Amino acid sequence: MRIYLRPALVVLGLLTVLTGLVYPLMVTGMAQLFFPWQANGSLIVRDGKPVGSVLIGQPFDAPQYFWSRPSATSPFPYNAAASAGSNLGPTNEALVEAVQTRIDALKAADPGNPKPIPVDLVTASASGLDPHISPAAADYQVRRVARSRGMSEAQVRQIVAQYTQGRRFGILGEPRVNVLEVNLALDAKP
Repeated sequence: MRIYLRPALVVLGLLTVLTGLVYPLMVTGMAQLFFPWQANGSLIVRDGKPVGSVLIGQPFDAPQYFWSRPSATSPFPYNAAASAGSNLGPTNEALVEAVQTRIDALKAADPGNPKPIPVDLVTASASGLDPHISPAAADYQVRRVARSRGMSEAQVRQIVAQYTQGRRFGILGEPRVNVLEVNLALDAKP
């Protein structure tokens, strides 16, 4: 038994150091060297303070801001430590009520808006952390944001166009607008 125990403990110790210490330090070092912005959370920094990440949605509910896609994370919205969807089916009463509440809030914030409400403004993404909205969701909100900021709709649309990302590699996914980046750009306007 002793002849097997010593080699097993040596291999255990060696693999623990190799996979638990050397490999993570090597991967972290390479990430910091080649992709420092991404390795540090893709943070947007203003005046020396991080204001958010381009990868994680944030709640916006003031009329002068574009509103993000709803979040289903708990115990609070956009909780990056609890990424998850609601898993509610389309006939679930709780989902129907949540969607109706969101529709009512959008209509109250911009009464008289004749455009149909895009689905991504009333339903949460699978992760609950989506930082993007569709161009249609941004367009739906342009009128409210422009009116609240005293800007023309054309000016707001121009900013949205600057922060609209196309399909990856021209074929993957859908065009999208990063809500945090657009709102920061609007705040930077005099």
